[in-house]
Amino acid sequence: MSTGNEAPATWLSQDAFDRLQAELDELIANRPVIAAEINARREEGDLRENGGYHAAREEQGKAEGRILYLKELLRTAKVGGAPTADVVSPGMVVTIYFDDDKDDTETFLLGSREIASTTELTVYSPESALGQAILGGRAGQTCTYTAPSGADIKVTVVSFEPFSG
Repeated sequence: MSTGNEAPATWLSQDAFDRLQAELDELIANRPVIAAEINARREEGDLRENGGYHAAREEQGKAEGRILYLKELLRTAKVGGAPTADVVSPGMVVTIYFDDDKDDTETFLLGSREIASTTELTVYSPESALGQAILGGRAGQTCTYTAPSGADIKVTVVSFEPFSG
């Protein structure tokens, strides 16, 4: 059983892992360009009224934040297909229906938003309200979660299977 301190594993296809690694490499390679831009803008004079300087610093902050995020994601990600399980877990394609209406279904991938660009499926994070509600669920199980709007929503798990990418 999990101690609660462990985050669910992030499963990435080899293609998604390679794409994110390439993005990270590009961001790291671009560091000197951003630093040079900051230095050039700094030399323009009064920093309090220098919009170009502040924009370059903001761009640097965003790039550094993304670098840190990607380093951690790639360090902890598991590459390949998620293991088969008898309960809903991250890395699965899940079909649910809403409020006892078996015609109101939705099929989505429960996983990292980073994989969204590699699939046509909608991706919900395991940390989202819906994700938390169905994690560990079985086919036929009904659960309720509170949407960001504050409404309580009842869903029933119809089926789930490992995402094949």
